[in-house]
Amino acid sequence: MAESLAYIRQHAAFPPTLDSKEDQNSVGKCPVPDSTIEAQRAKVDAALGPDHPLRNNLRLCLFDGFLLYSPSMAAIKPNLDIKLFLRTTYAKAKARREARDGYVTLEGFWADPPGYVDKIVWPNYVEEHAWMFEDGDVEGKFKKDVLDREGIKVQSDGGADGDIEKTFEWTVNTILEELEKQA
Repeated sequence: MAESLAYIRQHAAFPPTLDSKEDQNSVGKCPVPDSTIEAQRAKVDAALGPDHPLRNNLRLCLFDGFLLYSPSMAAIKPNLDIKLFLRTTYAKAKARREARDGYVTLEGFWADPPGYVDKIVWPNYVEEHAWMFEDGDVEGKFKKDVLDREGIKVQSDGGADGDIEKTFEWTVNTILEELEKQA
């Protein structure tokens, strides 16, 4: 994965060796209203006006993952310019995962067996993210000093599983703030 990200970062395109089926998985209808998306698009367009140094050369690759900032994924961190962490709760993670039919994988199709969230998914999430939270409580307070040191941005208002529109707006604002630092 680190090699693919390094290639994407250098060439602004997926490497020819990348074999992914993610685009074949059903994600459902976007819960953010079109009007909010258009408002954010206009904000980005205004922020990156015709004379902005990044206007014609900017390429963004949004990379997401449930365990993206786990210690086992440390090799990818140098390839991530802006690190955003959107937290979740056990209840929301379980509901989302159990609402899915399954996943298209390189090997075929995967459907979670009964109890998979409780036995595998959530315990892994807790174990791999405890370092970011006070007392390891992934539904508690963040360790601000740790996040600052690692350069991980978190949404401070709204908490876990907050309003999706506000989360989208926060994400756009945070990316624009970080891009301004690089201009």
